[in-house]
Amino acid sequence: MPAFLRLATLALALALAACGGSDDAPPESVDPLAQPAGTLLSGAFVNTVPAADVAAALDDPDSKVHLGVTPRYAVSSYRLTYATTDKAGQPVVASGLVSVPVKAAGARSPVLSYQHATTFHDDQAPSNQVEAVEPPLVLASVGYIVVSPDYVGFGASNALEHPYLTAAPTAAAVVDLLAAAQRWRAQQGVADNGQLFLAGYSEGGYATMAAHRAIHQAGGALAAQLRAAVPGAGPYDVQATLDTQVARIRAIHPALAELFDPGRLSRASESVRDEVRRLLLRQMVPEDADVRYQTLFLDRYIADDRAGLAAEHDVHAGWAPAAPVYLFHGRGDLTVPYDASVSALTALRAAGARDVSLTDCTTPDFGHLDCVPEYFRFALERMGRLANDL
Repeated sequence: MPAFLRLATLALALALAACGGSDDAPPESVDPLAQPAGTLLSGAFVNTVPAADVAAALDDPDSKVHLGVTPRYAVSSYRLTYATTDKAGQPVVASGLVSVPVKAAGARSPVLSYQHATTFHDDQAPSNQVEAVEPPLVLASVGYIVVSPDYVGFGASNALEHPYLTAAPTAAAVVDLLAAAQRWRAQQGVADNGQLFLAGYSEGGYATMAAHRAIHQAGGALAAQLRAAVPGAGPYDVQATLDTQVARIRAIHPALAELFDPGRLSRASESVRDEVRRLLLRQMVPEDADVRYQTLFLDRYIADDRAGLAAEHDVHAGWAPAAPVYLFHGRGDLTVPYDASVSALTALRAAGARDVSLTDCTTPDFGHLDCVPEYFRFALERMGRLANDL
């Protein structure tokens, strides 16, 4: 392959890569893959972390989340497995974490579905990294029952590809865990107050938007319970996200960037497109990754398949959420372009949404990782306006 094409591929790839109780298993005779999506398959106690340990973790200079709040509760966490579907709509067994604030007997709590950011290592999935410093435990320590999907490709489904930025299986992993966790709470006597919130940053922001859309379109109990969603810095408009990355490359290397014009690549030979895809994947995913990423969104972008991207990957357009959406993003984000949030704000309002806003990160440099602590403070403040029983 020509050296100049390899260089151009590497340039774009670097831009994209900078871009996240008791055992309730059914009888052994029951095939878990034959269960309906959302079925609870098992639940197992992991640990209980004292509030003092969460507070100490937040005070650590290396903490991922500096909330400016004092944890109020110890947190007990449980690993659930449940039935959901993969990128092809086939049944799979997935896993996730439920973190419960330890309150007085019978006390109720709002439910918060927290979607994690991109990681390439299975041991960093929520149910595999149950530590005081991790967001699910921090958020539970202030009073929420926190439900955190591992996503397909992680945890119990680590043998499968992770359907990265593909809307339907991303939403299913979230919504089906919410259903399974509701059944688990009923079995364990863990009381919720009927309020549901959604939050997540980066890929977690994308997953939050995908799940919100699925809940809104399905109607029913979850839609009635949903009080607000707080998506942070997500690539909701995948076409705009990749177009902006290419535009940045074009500004730095005008001649090389032309090679990535989707119109040109779509007319290239299959072998050239395959090589571009292979090199992009090699640069996006670190060599020590133990999670396989499915990159259908890249294939469609390279093929200039705008209709396919809109239909199966974008999550921002064509629907008007009834619950408030509080978008958050930094203008200087070089990982997920700020334009993706502007596009989401514009599209949701155009569809008729009446309570959608976009708040800018004020942290110096406004970078993707720089804004993470401020995002969590923002999310807790916005949800805290509506949440009861914390």
